[in-house]
Amino acid sequence: MFSGIVEEMATLTGIEHEQENIHFTFHCSFTSELKIDQSIAHNGVCLTVVRLKDDSYTVTAMKETLERSNLGLLKVGDHVNIERSMIMNGRLDGHIVQGHVDQTAKCINMEDADGSTYFTFEYPHSREMAQRGYFTVDKGSVTVNGVSLTVCEPTDNSFKVAIIPYTREHTNFADITIGSVVNLEFDILGKYIARLNRFT
Repeated sequence: MFSGIVEEMATLTGIEHEQENIHFTFHCSFTSELKIDQSIAHNGVCLTVVRLKDDSYTVTAMKETLERSNLGLLKVGDHVNIERSMIMNGRLDGHIVQGHVDQTAKCINMEDADGSTYFTFEYPHSREMAQRGYFTVDKGSVTVNGVSLTVCEPTDNSFKVAIIPYTREHTNFADITIGSVVNLEFDILGKYIARLNRFT
């Protein structure tokens, strides 16, 4: 379980293909604190540490994960938002994030907001996906590349988020431009309500 509050950006230093899996090797400042089997969210995707060597760690993504996320688009040198799992006695500064990415979205617009920036993201939409809880609501929560954010101006297949300078400087929102593909995790509460409505 995560909060959507990014700890830092890790740098991708290695990619290794093994059948339909991909092993990603990253460098970050707290590698020495990690252990095998630990869960870390990478751009919002929960992955397990499988190897530690020197100042780097390796995680593995399977086919399902690669198809639902932007991890398969990563290149060596890219920066990825990372967050270790929540400590249960800590404050929930973001919202409840499972680390289970639902789908990707594309950045279709960026607007200056007197120091901050509005990003607009568009994602594939269908009635079936909405019935599964894949939608956003005004002032609701959404996770974009692992960052807990508040939704503005949602439509059936798009929404805006406002990014303050601190967030842009300390996450890979600094690298997002029009056309960039990001990971989305919709609010778990919305998914439960959508599921319940199918049986009432």
